[in-house]
Amino acid sequence: MAFTNLVQIYRCLCDTTRLRILHLLKQGPLCVCHFQDILQLPQVAVSKHLAYLRRTGMVEARRHEQWMIYSLPASPDRELDLQLRCLQDCVQTEPVFRGDLRRLKALGPKCNWIPQAVEPSRVAKMAGSSNCRPAQRAA
Repeated sequence: MAFTNLVQIYRCLCDTTRLRILHLLKQGPLCVCHFQDILQLPQVAVSKHLAYLRRTGMVEARRHEQWMIYSLPASPDRELDLQLRCLQDCVQTEPVFRGDLRRLKALGPKCNWIPQAVEPSRVAKMAGSSNCRPAQRAA
């Protein structure tokens, strides 16, 4: 079973956009509009990747009113946890990931509804956007 999970994890990690999403979620929960602004991709592309990550259990989603809030699993299995730690170590010098973090920081904590939509213990750092838009269903 662990081998299957590891293969599934590596299949997910074979895409730059999914790596960028996972790296951003390590900072805290985000909605689709955050990913659109940070990754500079259309909603349909972001939602496609989030749906894939959700199907494989690498991210969780929770509806808050008209928004979908995405986060990393509260209790990731060992294989996923190890790979996410490795990802955080590996991307520190990569310009695209550093740029994503700059754009995340520039959004500022303006979406005050995210803490209400996610359990307080899961909210590490909050990031928000003044232009949050309702997300389309990703599933």
